[in-house]
Amino acid sequence: MTSLQTEELEYLRVSDLGICTRCKLHKGRKTIVFGEGNPAAELMLIGEAPGSDEDIQGRPFVGRAGQLLMQMIRAIQFERSDVYIANVLKCRPPQNRPPEPDEIASCSPFLWKQIAIIKPKVILALGTFSAQMLIGSKSSISFLRGRVYEMPFGRVIATYHPSFLLRSPQKKPEAWEDLKLVKKTLAE
Repeated sequence: MTSLQTEELEYLRVSDLGICTRCKLHKGRKTIVFGEGNPAAELMLIGEAPGSDEDIQGRPFVGRAGQLLMQMIRAIQFERSDVYIANVLKCRPPQNRPPEPDEIASCSPFLWKQIAIIKPKVILALGTFSAQMLIGSKSSISFLRGRVYEMPFGRVIATYHPSFLLRSPQKKPEAWEDLKLVKKTLAE
């Protein structure tokens, strides 16, 4: 099954997304950050958008926030190669500003297709923006975290974005509770 999923993801990346110019973000990007990881992953991690390190390398979560994210998933016995990592947006917004509605409308169909191909058992939504989009809520991340959402496309658990945790380390115990919930949900 993995080879078919790999082929489907590659087709989505090359043929459907291609050298995307669907929104204004293409003008400022260096690379498209499609996503990477195990195409048959039980756990999918979804952030907001690439940052500067990701834009340079073309890979999601490779900067300081990515290093913390890898520590977080190792704490629940996962390696980067076990999971699939993507963002709602595939291009970096200027100065890492929040995504705008037209950018989300242009880019989110690719994320939904990635989810449909991978069929993860659990999606960990990283940060307010990702959680709100996946759960379909306007609530804050502090309200959305701490529970499992049964969505038509799978189970979603929301937690703080690793970049927020770097700025607010006092929230790490709450993120640890979310990670334990991920582990428990995957074991069900």
